[in-house]
Amino acid sequence: MRIAFMGTPDFAVPTLDALVTAGHEVVAVYSQPPRPAGRGKALTPSPVQARAEALGIAIRTPLTLRDIEAQAAFAALDLDVAVIAAYGLILPQPILDAPRRGCLNVHASLLPRWRGAAPIQRAILAGDERTGVTIMQMERGLDTGPMLASVMVRIDNKTAGALTAELAAKGAALMAQVLDDLDCHPAVVQPEDGVTYAAKIEKAEARLDFAVGAAQVGRQVRAFNPAPGAFFEADGERIRILAAEVLPAATDGGNPGTILDDRLTIDCGDGAIRPLLVQRSGRGVMTPEELLRGFAIAKGTRL
Repeated sequence: MRIAFMGTPDFAVPTLDALVTAGHEVVAVYSQPPRPAGRGKALTPSPVQARAEALGIAIRTPLTLRDIEAQAAFAALDLDVAVIAAYGLILPQPILDAPRRGCLNVHASLLPRWRGAAPIQRAILAGDERTGVTIMQMERGLDTGPMLASVMVRIDNKTAGALTAELAAKGAALMAQVLDDLDCHPAVVQPEDGVTYAAKIEKAEARLDFAVGAAQVGRQVRAFNPAPGAFFEADGERIRILAAEVLPAATDGGNPGTILDDRLTIDCGDGAIRPLLVQRSGRGVMTPEELLRGFAIAKGTRL
């Protein structure tokens, strides 16, 4: 099939690779423009742009698809279908209408649950036992289009990073399967029951509130790994927790945020958490024992 691929982050790269491996004619790749990154703030191409360039596929990085010139350039590609995976730009109706078979999206949830920008993190934060990937026909609504296929994945104790990688691989394989014979995957309208919205993750959400209970703090640690990174502050310094063990209640629950021992165990009111991997600002990842050797946080300290 004659295809344009539209995606930006690492999550989208396996789907691009799957299209090429399947022998489709990927005539153009759309990605968000390069952004400043690193200490030097040098303009850095997205993971999808870098992969497209390595594959020798023409890359386009428009700031918007709302202007007539961009829409005409897209229509001129004469596409059978457009495949989208975490592109990050709104697709106006002329873009949605241009490909003969429409625009198909790889969405990282079991729709209609978790429509929106951050379905993986929101599923973890909500304590969902499972999530998955849905291939959907795009329309103007926010992830409201009819569904062509889906696959379920258990969340267990995975971090957002690990779950993203797993769903990216599952989504790539599922999209390849759908494109192999589109006529065998009729579109099914999403049910109205069970709709939830996955709002964009704000950095402020990553500050840990130990009063919410250990189970929820543990979910925050997993949902915000690798980014933006769940954290607390001690002596004015931000300490990220990258992995933690959830423990049963160790006190009467009246002092959430209190350091309980010399292993950095933290009272959460309802249970406690014991960090397993932490990181100081500007430092590498370390164990709590390594942290405490150079940065004392005494038992009884209230974070």
